[in-house]
Amino acid sequence: MSSWLDLPGDTGFGLANLPLGVFSGDDTPGMQGGAYECAEQRGRTGVAVGDRVLDLAALTGDPVHATGSLNAFLAKGPDEWRRLRRQLVEWLTDPARRGEVEPHLVPRASVRMHLPVEVGDYVDFYSSRHHAENLGRLFRPGQPPLTPNWAHLPIGYHGRSGTVQVSGTPVRRPRGQQKDGAFGPSRRLDIEAEVGFVVGAPSRLGEPVPVGAFPEHVFGVCLVNDWSARDIQAWEYVPLGPFLGKSFLTSVSPWVVPLEALAAARVAPPERDVAVLPYLDDAAEPWGLDLTLEVWLNGERLSRPPFGPMYWTAAQQLAHMTINGASVRTGDLFASGTVSGPDRDQRGSLIELSWNGAEPIKLADGTTRAFLEDGDVVTITASAPGPDGERIGFGEVTGRVEATF
Repeated sequence: MSSWLDLPGDTGFGLANLPLGVFSGDDTPGMQGGAYECAEQRGRTGVAVGDRVLDLAALTGDPVHATGSLNAFLAKGPDEWRRLRRQLVEWLTDPARRGEVEPHLVPRASVRMHLPVEVGDYVDFYSSRHHAENLGRLFRPGQPPLTPNWAHLPIGYHGRSGTVQVSGTPVRRPRGQQKDGAFGPSRRLDIEAEVGFVVGAPSRLGEPVPVGAFPEHVFGVCLVNDWSARDIQAWEYVPLGPFLGKSFLTSVSPWVVPLEALAAARVAPPERDVAVLPYLDDAAEPWGLDLTLEVWLNGERLSRPPFGPMYWTAAQQLAHMTINGASVRTGDLFASGTVSGPDRDQRGSLIELSWNGAEPIKLADGTTRAFLEDGDVVTITASAPGPDGERIGFGEVTGRVEATF
């Protein structure tokens, strides 16, 4: 598809992508009066295209795009998601629409991005076999690296939705109890490079979502850094699992890439060791995704975790988390868990990259890291194949570590 808007070939935010986000800025023309001022205060829905943001609130005048989150639009369901996408393509390719649309395009560098959705529930999974095996070898030497249940079901836990924040939110080093009840700031602050899935259409209480209905409920994909205080977590997680070591901050990227944009990135997941139960059988609807993540520390690339080999897919995760009758709501977020590949330079956490501190990471400036220090800046990016050789970009999720409160 060609656009009257000049789009670089390597933009990542071309017409095959069209991700949605929420932004604000005082330089947007085309909206005047109370509706504009209200949207300006709360943020409004935008579409990333090239190095611009298309202001949907201003262009359409639809109040659903002036609420400060994507929730109201996402709740309209997949038919409306597809209709908007077709409309966006028409607006950006038909020269006759240029005069109508162009005044509502603003430079992406000039806007402030906000949390894209109001997050109701947040679930974090543990779906990378390579990550799970690495941690098993670190903490259970001499035993099988995977727990007996791991190949039977997608393991996950409920996180704290109130601390899900948009990329750029400072990462304040958490304090908490550690080994033997000692108290103080975490000294083993870590990252977890993950992929997040945003629920658009809710489900009914008592009605599980089958694997095949995944695209009817999930609108799109974002990047997640689920920061982790390994020392706090190690003391508290037996027997119930993650709590304060994980709940202090979860960072998400501001742009949500529609599932529809990822058709060319769909791949079959790895062959399963154990035959899955019928509700997890995805043979007819495989939802593996060929994404490549990159983890950067202070401007230096540390790793490139591949998402394609993830053992459990997002469709299976959604099916599992609703099989007991639990419902999902518009804005719910669930994440893949740390993404790691088989090679050392494909690991998605510092605890793996430094092998729990035994093999410190050597940086280009001569310093080393086992875990994060104050002032460190972590950025996670990703891309996926699109149609006709294009790349689909996800933007980035970034955070700077600050001293404890």
